[in-house]
Amino acid sequence: MFEDVFRSFDLAPRGWRASDRVPWPSIDIDDMEKEIRITAELPGLDEKDIEIQIADGVLSISGEKRSEREDRDRRFSERVYGRFERRIPVRDVEEGSVSASFKNGLLSVILPKSEKARQSARRIAINGQT
Repeated sequence: MFEDVFRSFDLAPRGWRASDRVPWPSIDIDDMEKEIRITAELPGLDEKDIEIQIADGVLSISGEKRSEREDRDRRFSERVYGRFERRIPVRDVEEGSVSASFKNGLLSVILPKSEKARQSARRIAINGQT
């Protein structure tokens, strides 16, 4: 399956939406010149419900979304509840300078690149076919 491709990159989450098999929380990763910016959608959560860790080149975003009411009264729900964890490999970043902010259900994590990472990027030309 398509999501198996991501398992080799350790991007597979520990929880899936039952309806569409999309990992939760949804994330964007922007690889910029001096930093990597990771943004995660975490609607319905408070800052206290989220934990962020970085170790050995892996950023971990975890937490728990709790239901506001008892399941016995619910007839149908597409909302996601429960524990989650996303593990994202981030090599050559300054782990001691990582910062995070959370506002309106949107988590932003800024990972400054190490000097080595900024200098080692190299553009590769694409040769046209004849």
